[in-house]
Amino acid sequence: MVDTAPSETSRATGTSAAASVPAAAFARARAAYRSGRTRPLSWRAEQLRALRALVREGEDELLHAMADDFGKPRVEAWLADLAPVAAEAAHLRHNLRRWARPRWSWPGIANMPGAAWTVPEPLGTVLVISPWNYPVNLALIPLATALAAGNAVVVKPSELTPTTSAALARLVPRYLDEEAVTVVEGAVDVSTELLEQPFDHVFFTGSTTVGRTVMAAAARHLASVTLELGGKSPVVVAADADLDVAARRVAWGKLLNAGQTCIAPDYVLVDRQVADAFVDRVVQAMGSLQGPDPAATRTRIVNERHAERLRSLLATAGGTVATGGAVDTAERVVEPTVVVDPDLDAPIMQDEIFGPILPVVRVDGVDEAMAFVNDRPKPLALYVFSKSRATQQRVVGGTTAGGVCLNHVMYHFIAPELPFGGVGPSGLGAYHGRAGFEELSHRKSVVRRGVWPDLSFSYPPYDERKERIIRRFM
Repeated sequence: MVDTAPSETSRATGTSAAASVPAAAFARARAAYRSGRTRPLSWRAEQLRALRALVREGEDELLHAMADDFGKPRVEAWLADLAPVAAEAAHLRHNLRRWARPRWSWPGIANMPGAAWTVPEPLGTVLVISPWNYPVNLALIPLATALAAGNAVVVKPSELTPTTSAALARLVPRYLDEEAVTVVEGAVDVSTELLEQPFDHVFFTGSTTVGRTVMAAAARHLASVTLELGGKSPVVVAADADLDVAARRVAWGKLLNAGQTCIAPDYVLVDRQVADAFVDRVVQAMGSLQGPDPAATRTRIVNERHAERLRSLLATAGGTVATGGAVDTAERVVEPTVVVDPDLDAPIMQDEIFGPILPVVRVDGVDEAMAFVNDRPKPLALYVFSKSRATQQRVVGGTTAGGVCLNHVMYHFIAPELPFGGVGPSGLGAYHGRAGFEELSHRKSVVRRGVWPDLSFSYPPYDERKERIIRRFM
């Protein structure tokens, strides 16, 4: 790779022997888009069919890669990373023709006789920067969405999961259009150089801090962005909740992928009346969900730096450790842990945890829980456990979050026609299903006027009579 940045001329033409890998990838994608090859619905449908085949036929290679990167158990990796990609690609392909139809609109009296409609068209060239925690899902579902909308795409997988990144780089060109879809591997410097290219849209999944940097870089080219960020997703457990179900489901969500999930239950706000009973049950659930041989079913923390970060969060948490607490930084293993009533000013209650550590905070009812949530940055997800529909709706209506799941955690992510995205610090824009197709499309407005009548009063010079007539039509 050549370190010299390409000139404006080379960016415009896409031809430079000195172009770096990121610049060349952008130029190739833009050339493919400008050729018109990505616009036909037949091309889009074929790419989606091929993407589904990629995750099915490349299943073993991708599962082994994720196991090598951070020990993801086979079933968990298939369930969370591969199956959703196949389902989303099939859903997009099935609905593509319907979503791509023009939408007719009322043109207004002033445009009669005439017609008005909107046409969804591709944004152009799209950059997808994906994270390490679900390295297949969060790379390929945004890719599928961009392809469904008719865009050319450059995908930058995370360098923190290098084996999976390399597997994607091998598989994608075997199945997808090599001119229109490119995987670019590398570290932060590669992402930085990719963001210097004038993409039409940037789709980023990651932290809020990096999201701000991505948005600033995209602004230099006035590119639109989709930012799927994170934050602290709270769980509200009301006094009337089914505690056995709530504890088991919260524990499952916290342990999935070792808690390295942007919509994992970050902390629990539980009614004081049932707090002790809930803690007992969630401790029991964490034990039973690991099975007799936890080492065989436990996803590792992605690297030693993140394991050390989790150890530090625990060391400064305060409160009472109800279970767990051990951290093996060298092996990148954090024991599933429950911390009861931690210090609310400690980092564990300020920063996204992204690990198998569950703080539990006692509150005096749902109203205090809602106030607690509303006093903090808007979360990506909010979870409510209550048997009362009135209580559920009170929390839904009285708080703000990217999405809500009632009496479960994280399952709203897989609803095919629910937009998935954050709000405020937890994200900007949404995708999945039609929402994703719309997000990665521009809805172009079109008006058609008849050549007759061509009324003289609509043209200057204007007088009082013409003004009276015009006012009747506007």
